[in-house]
Amino acid sequence: MSNYPFILYSGPEFTQVESVKRAEHYYQYMDKRRSMRFFSDKHVPENLIRYVVMTASTAPSGAHKQPWTFCVVGDPSIKKIIRKAAEDEEYLNYHGRMSEEWLKDLAPFETDWHKDFLEIAPWLIVVFKKVYDLDGTEKKKNYYVNESVGIASGLLIAAIHHAGLVTLTHTPSPMNFLQDILNRPENEKAFLLLPVGYPADNATVPDLKRKEEKDVLFWYK
Repeated sequence: MSNYPFILYSGPEFTQVESVKRAEHYYQYMDKRRSMRFFSDKHVPENLIRYVVMTASTAPSGAHKQPWTFCVVGDPSIKKIIRKAAEDEEYLNYHGRMSEEWLKDLAPFETDWHKDFLEIAPWLIVVFKKVYDLDGTEKKKNYYVNESVGIASGLLIAAIHHAGLVTLTHTPSPMNFLQDILNRPENEKAFLLLPVGYPADNATVPDLKRKEEKDVLFWYK
């Protein structure tokens, strides 16, 4: 007999036909998701952001340690500080850190070190990974931290799109400045920075194509 409590699983039940239709509809909807660099400053309710973050927090994690923290920034003064620090790092990236090949691959996106969306978007969500947990001064090990936080970030991006919002996976490496600006504890390291909001009027995105099924899906029957 197990010494740990278990409960009966009670998930949704659909017929196979319903499941296929739901999967197809969700794929078609998610296939419309695009990374956005042109944001509106239109108000986004706090409760909407709360739900998308808590959706991300349902992600599976190594030994159920849930090694993540989501910091939501709406204060204009803090967003301004984050933008300045991010642009300082990005300037160095575009002027020496990035290889010529990397810069060439970025050319179709027409990006540079200017990141005005970090102030325009009504919310910034900073995802931190907890390298270890702290119980007072004692360190508690976490497992598969990058994998766990990566899965949670994927759910977060999907939830943002599902809510009719847009975002951008922004990683102004190195991101240590986010830990300092937001005064996060020593066991938390910045993993991802997501501006979140509605697209600006007449916002544009690169005319890109995703890989076809034959390039990403292989069956072994």
